[in-house]
This record gives sequence, structure tokens and C-alpha cells, in this order.
Amino acid sequence: MHIPVTYTKHPKEHPDESHLGFGQHFTDHMFLLNYSPAQGWHNPRIVPYGPLELDPATMTLHYAQEIFEGLKAYRGVDGKIRLFRAIENVRRLNRSNERLCVPRMNEDDVLEALVKLVNLETDWIPSNPDTTLYIRPFLIATDPFLGVRPSDTYLFIIILSPVGAYYPNGMSPTSMLVEDEDVRAVRGGLGFAKTGANYAATIRAQDKAKHKGFTQVLWLDALEQKYVEEIGTSNAFFKISGTVVTPPLNGSILPGITRMSVLELLRYWHAPVEERPVTITEIIDTARQRRLEESFASGTAAVISPIGSLTYKDETIQINQGEIGALAQKLYDTLTGIQYGKLPDPFGWTTII
Repeated sequence: MHIPVTYTKHPKEHPDESHLGFGQHFTDHMFLLNYSPAQGWHNPRIVPYGPLELDPATMTLHYAQEIFEGLKAYRGVDGKIRLFRAIENVRRLNRSNERLCVPRMNEDDVLEALVKLVNLETDWIPSNPDTTLYIRPFLIATDPFLGVRPSDTYLFIIILSPVGAYYPNGMSPTSMLVEDEDVRAVRGGLGFAKTGANYAATIRAQDKAKHKGFTQVLWLDALEQKYVEEIGTSNAFFKISGTVVTPPLNGSILPGITRMSVLELLRYWHAPVEERPVTITEIIDTARQRRLEESFASGTAAVISPIGSLTYKDETIQINQGEIGALAQKLYDTLTGIQYGKLPDPFGWTTII
């Protein structure tokens, strides 16, 4: 795929790497790709980062036909730039495309575009500890039309953002509010798709949790509100009496790339692990019985985030005395060690670009 580049005439000043935050700064260039029924996916190009011009009737603004992904580029301890399981993000992009009636994309072309843009913006990849270049591919429906149907035209975009830790306190254990009023997703809906509409339903509960002093929300299933599903924008894990338990992918839970990596690592270590339904009552009961040894969330942004406490209705349970668990720490150290080239990669998960 030939990708012409139009270079910016106004390069930005790079932010201070010690105060990056998350998703606040953006690089000089972005990748664009159009779709139309007559031409398919066409007109790939890299252009200066800047505003998009959209008709007020653009369908994505009215009917939420939109998809996104999130992955990172890491500057390794050897100075080399690595991607982590990028092909899995592209495959998930196409699964989301199928659910939202968006034409399938050529996975090799998406990877080629992503690599070319990252290579162009290599000097934006930070080198301070725990910093990365966050990669946000996304697409929007672009027909100017007020009516509920799949769009005929689309715009695919990749933007880049140098970031620090997702949570300001890094690996410090988080506090979770178990949401028992609002629901996030139902089986057969959009829960497994990486789409903005999947997250809009979570905003009110997360805002409520924030104002009550909690870090994040633990979501229960929509039908009975008894089964644990996700934690905020992450997948949930619980270590109960030596066995790691995580909810199964039943159609309402996002199939996280980090989740998949955690499960593969645990099985590689011959650690007991189960993908099965787990109720909030089981979590509370095992905590009372001192059998809930650890809990943590997994996701691209935070990698592994230990959970120090859960609050359900009027009860707060503390997990592992509010400290980072040994397994969560081992998983974090192993995953980041592979991502930054500090440890060997026996699985072939990283790609040096």
C-alpha cells in the first residue's frame, strides 16, 4: 500500500515526559483512509494532525456508528521500538466492524499504516519509565444522512499520544464501587465490541463513583445484576483460594488483549485458572472467609491494576490488606518486561519496528 506523507509545517513542542498524563498530548501527524462502495478502502495518506471537517448530519454524530482500538508503542531499554500483539487489535477491530455493519478492513494494510505512522513519529515516543506512545485507531460513519441504517461511507483514522501512567498513582491498589443500578451491556448487544456506544452507558456510574471517592466501577450483568463482568474499561480477575477466576467471554464483555495475555501467562506458569461465571455474592463471601487473596484489573492503558477494596451496597471489603498482591506484581513485571524488552519474549508477542 502506497502511503503518501504530507509533513506538518508547524511541528509542536514536545511535552515534559515527567508530566504527560494520559490522552492529553498528540503528535504532529495522523493517518487517514476512506471507504466508499465504489472504491472500497482507498486514498491512504499521512497528513498533519488537525481538525476534521464534518457535515452536521454526519451519521456517526447521530447514530454512534463508530469503532476504535487502543494499543501502545514502547521504547525499550535497548532503544528499540516495540509493538505488543498489534495483530490482535486489528483482528478485534474487524470483529467490531462486523457487529456494527462496517466493511471489513485488510489487516495487513492496517498494520502497515500503523507502523509507518509510528516510525514517522518516533521522536514522540517517550523514554521515561512507565511512559509509552498510545496508538488510537478509529473509524466513523460519514454519510450526511438522518436515518437509521449503515452508512455507505467511512473514514478510518490513526492518531498518536505520548502518555504516562493511566492512573496517577500508578500501581497503587484502587478502590472499586460495585454498580447495582445502571447497567453497561447485555448479551447480544455491543459489550464485546470496541465502540464508543459501549462506553457511553458507563459515564454516569463512573462519574458517581468518582464523586464518592472511588477509582473505578465494577459492573454486574444487566439481566440479574449478580454476576461480575468488567471493571471500568478493564477485565476483572480474582484469586480465590489459590485459583485465579475471571468471567467468561459471553458476548457482553470486551475480549481484552491484556486479558488474553494474562490467561496465557498463568497457564504457561501452570497456575490454576478458571474462566467461569462469578457472582458478587461469591466475591463478598470469600472475602469474609479470607479466601479472596487478590483482585486486579487488566487492560492496555494500565496493564495490571491491583484492587485494594470493593464497596457493594453498604459494605466495603478490603483485599490483601489493601496492598499489591504478589501475583498482580508478577504479571505486571512480566508483561511490562516483555513490552520494554527487559525480559525475553518466548511467545512472539512483540514486534520490533
